Amino acid sequence: MRFRQVHLDFHTSEAITPIGACFDKKQFQEMLKLGHVDSITVFSKCHHGWAYHPSEAGEIHPGLNFDLLAALIEAAHEINVKTPVYVSAGLDEKLARRHPEWLIRDENDQTNWVKGFMLPGYHQFCLNSPYLEILNDQIREVVSTYDLDGLFLDIIGVRKCYCHNCVESVRRMGKDPRDESVMRSLWEKTYATYTARVKDTVESIKQGLPIFHNGGHIARGRRDLIRMNTHLELESLPTGGWGYDHFPLSARYAQTLGVDFLGMTGKFHTSWGEFGGYKHPNALRYETALSIANGARCSIGDQLHPDGYMDEATYALIGAAYREVESKEAWCVKAMNVADVALLTLEATGMHPKAKAESGRSLDSDVGAVRMLLEGKFLFDVIDQENDFTAYKVLVLPDYVAVDDTLRRKLEQFLLQGGKILATGWSGLDPEGTRFAIDFGVRHLGENPYRPDYFRPLFKPGSLSEASYIFYSQGQQIELAGGLELAHRENPYFNRDMLTFCSHQHTPSSYAYGGPGMVESESGMYIAWNLFEDYATKGSLILKEAVLYALNRLLPDRTLQTNLPAQGVVTLQEQKEEKRLVNHLLYASPVRRGKNVEVIEDIVPIYDVEVSVRTSNCVKKVYLAPQMESLPFRQEDGTIFYTVPKLECHQMVVVDYE
Repeated sequence: MRFRQVHLDFHTSEAITPIGACFDKKQFQEMLKLGHVDSITVFSKCHHGWAYHPSEAGEIHPGLNFDLLAALIEAAHEINVKTPVYVSAGLDEKLARRHPEWLIRDENDQTNWVKGFMLPGYHQFCLNSPYLEILNDQIREVVSTYDLDGLFLDIIGVRKCYCHNCVESVRRMGKDPRDESVMRSLWEKTYATYTARVKDTVESIKQGLPIFHNGGHIARGRRDLIRMNTHLELESLPTGGWGYDHFPLSARYAQTLGVDFLGMTGKFHTSWGEFGGYKHPNALRYETALSIANGARCSIGDQLHPDGYMDEATYALIGAAYREVESKEAWCVKAMNVADVALLTLEATGMHPKAKAESGRSLDSDVGAVRMLLEGKFLFDVIDQENDFTAYKVLVLPDYVAVDDTLRRKLEQFLLQGGKILATGWSGLDPEGTRFAIDFGVRHLGENPYRPDYFRPLFKPGSLSEASYIFYSQGQQIELAGGLELAHRENPYFNRDMLTFCSHQHTPSSYAYGGPGMVESESGMYIAWNLFEDYATKGSLILKEAVLYALNRLLPDRTLQTNLPAQGVVTLQEQKEEKRLVNHLLYASPVRRGKNVEVIEDIVPIYDVEVSVRTSNCVKKVYLAPQMESLPFRQEDGTIFYTVPKLECHQMVVVDYE
């Protein structure tokens, strides 16, 4: 998999003609060179349903009078640029208007994406319909006809569908389509059948061709779905709805899977389908650096104008980022992340039964945890239950992780190997929610009836003072059973309702002791609120300070420490074959410029960034890459110390060892 990829959209209406009239091979090649691009995903069939080449399995765009796909592949290959090919799998608007009976429908018999044919937009196909045969024929045609370097199938995944085909399939099995568990089994089977058909078709023509099925998000904990791909492409456009939290969370999981993966952002100011929108070059510099710092290759989304002429402003913008990536690739090949902490993601474990009805909780808890780990400069992975827990020093169970017998046995083995657990809120309770499955030195008494309530630390919380701090999330009532109390709860005078309320928001603390709130034990640490969810939604500093205090107690021998400010990002990758550690340091501050759009414009340099790295290896040399400038360092008691004079967006520090 190459490092500097472009994903070139071309979703072009039949109402626009001519198509590709300004395509010029030399100009196309010049733009790829300007952008320092080494792979570009080009298009066979778009969301409108049109092919961009002669087709018997589909229909060529009515405004196109030559084989545009062949021309793109030929031009790219001449300059050693790879060409995976794009096929719109889930959307085909031309065919949707001819066969609306093949579309996905919800419980109310409505189509999705758009709710009616008079509205502009696309309609998604159910693959448990004759459409699967048509799609498979289109895939067979493009793979057998063209010298493609991969296959990208878009808008696809396990889809909830109550179309007549799905309902009748279940009824023929003698089962009840009103039972969602029965329907879900069908939806899973439908997707598995589709991926198997695609693989069989492709392998019969071109063995080993890379295949990726894009659903917009890599589901953590669904390794069965992940294995249906040859590699992963983490679609994560920060300004397109994913935000700057999504990629680190997704990448820190993907790198543990042992498969090649790339981070996909976009050149757009907002998201896909935007013509004339450009983000600041510094944003792409940061986003591509974030990819390689997390073990990923890079992909930048673009969209070709219907006339086929490549936009010079776009490729100058892309080139600003990819020039830097090109100079750094040697220190990013075959790199593995170094991690002290593992976040057992809620998406992989499922929420506590009592919390399942509350939408968004899983995402909020995972996001809040990753934010804290990044801001606290901890080296971490995001894992599922199939990972080896004993590879880590501390395991974080965020907010809603119920512990069944299988998970309990893995946690007990982890503890026997010397590991520690940080659990918050519901986490650690048995599936019935009645008692702790792991001994945290406390007994569970039930959900605290007061919300919000107050956290009173018995330690100095970082830069904050000792005080009674409001916690908005749900708390659990506990009592000590051998653990060490590090903070306690204070309840308000009463909950706020129409008869009892005080001031504008919530009732003040009564200062009455409400039981322990943060307890340390042989197993690790338990904090009795959903702190990570609270941090994702409220961002209160005390939440982070409480967690950082806990993690620092559990991790007295952190592998890496630095004075990089909170907004900075740090990772440590190891290239074992090269016998070197690569410390990535990044700093940029996204700012809100619209209601839901964060942008990066200014890159503020950071000076004198101090770093210490614990290593048992004998270090020979420390230097800045790609500058190849030696960096003074000292090694004492298994730790090396160095200072980076200036960090501007992204800097790699390479530690060569014997």
